[in-house]
Amino acid sequence: MSEAAIRPGVHASALLASLDPLLRAWLPRQRWFAGKGRPVTALEAVTATELLPRSSPSGLLHLLLRVRQPMMSAQDAGLDGAHAERPTDCYQLLLGVRRTLPPHLAPAMIGHVTEGPLTGHTVYDALHDPRLTGLLLERLRIPGRHGVLRFERDMGVEIPSGLAPRLLTSEQSNSSLVYGDTFILKLFRRVVPGLNPDLELPLRLAKEGCARVPAPAAWFLADLETGASAPEESCGLGVLQPYLAGADDGWELALRMRDKGEPFTGEARALGRATAEVHAALATALPTVTLGRAQVELVADAMAERLTAAAQAVPALRPHAPGLLTAFEALADLGGEGQAWTAQRVHGDLHLGQCLRSPDGQWSLIDFEGEPARPLAERRLPQPPARDVAGMLRSFDYAASHGTWSPEWAEECRAAYCAGYAEVAGRDPRTDPVLLRAHETDKAVYEVLYEARHRPDWLPVPLAAVRRLAEDGPADEAH
Repeated sequence: MSEAAIRPGVHASALLASLDPLLRAWLPRQRWFAGKGRPVTALEAVTATELLPRSSPSGLLHLLLRVRQPMMSAQDAGLDGAHAERPTDCYQLLLGVRRTLPPHLAPAMIGHVTEGPLTGHTVYDALHDPRLTGLLLERLRIPGRHGVLRFERDMGVEIPSGLAPRLLTSEQSNSSLVYGDTFILKLFRRVVPGLNPDLELPLRLAKEGCARVPAPAAWFLADLETGASAPEESCGLGVLQPYLAGADDGWELALRMRDKGEPFTGEARALGRATAEVHAALATALPTVTLGRAQVELVADAMAERLTAAAQAVPALRPHAPGLLTAFEALADLGGEGQAWTAQRVHGDLHLGQCLRSPDGQWSLIDFEGEPARPLAERRLPQPPARDVAGMLRSFDYAASHGTWSPEWAEECRAAYCAGYAEVAGRDPRTDPVLLRAHETDKAVYEVLYEARHRPDWLPVPLAAVRRLAEDGPADEAH
């Protein structure tokens, strides 16, 4: 079965028909599958590329698979309203193909194929097979094309051959492989045409010499045909970056220090400085825009719409909605009075879990994909840096709720973080209380909906913030 035979068309359709019943049962069980709770009504192969022929002891098949599901109502969609507008999602799959699956790969099995081109073979999740994930690293080491797939790398970075791969199990929306504790490969699971910010922004920051973000060593994309009269459009699929061996996850470190009774304010201050450095580099690397009256009103209106949708979906939010709305109204009022703000590319989903502290105490920011539920075009829009600051402030609240609730711990960290940010940026985010309150409120509303759907036990955490934000005025939020 040649590569050409399994690209979109009759042969790809036959291939997918043989895999269809297996994938329909397997996909909803994956942590990264976003359409849980809705039946899969159809599967469609966007691209199918054989990276290793099935005549080998184990074949490797790369699929971009469009999954059709019933549309959600706008009310059910809430803040994830992108689902209401987009009835399909496209997923990246890497499938291993063997005649017989050895016992150590049994947990990765998807199923036995009984018809079509792969009849008599067993299909499984290739990321569990070190032989196949080792092959993927070799593809990244050698730039070039393989069908619709395009592999690129920074030739100034040495990528040794034969690094032992291991699959990380902690991620939810993507999948990651660590190679020899030297590199980490993030594979984007739900993909859309266009450059993923988790590749785009680290590449830009590397050119600016920003050491706060691991620079991409290699990456790969798919060049997709968008129509007879339209050019090809590239779709980011994965990025290989240095693995920060021995680094502490910011969330785990904060909890550990808090549980020991050790102050986290020094780390929070350093995190503020790191955030400001990244923001400064992004503002240099990419265009900035000014949000005038019309743009500020659009931002405030969008926040208010998200609040309305979330309140419809989560009854516990409704009593606080009028008070929360004042945060967005105050922002719109300032815009109407002529206040303008600078917007730029930002991280988009900043929290303690997106930060790593190396053994020498340096902080790095990772995972620039933004909130995966948002459309790519929205995630690539310039935003006020206050969006990232608000995300981190909310993260301190979450850490303070772990175990015995400690609002003093959160407040100390919030203050230290903003002070550290000001040391680099020259301006404390708290001196712009209306903008900061609006973004923190918007983030807390998002959290309420997320927790209500996915982690009901955590719902009291954002609800506590919602009560505070609904009662506080802009002046109070300056502290």
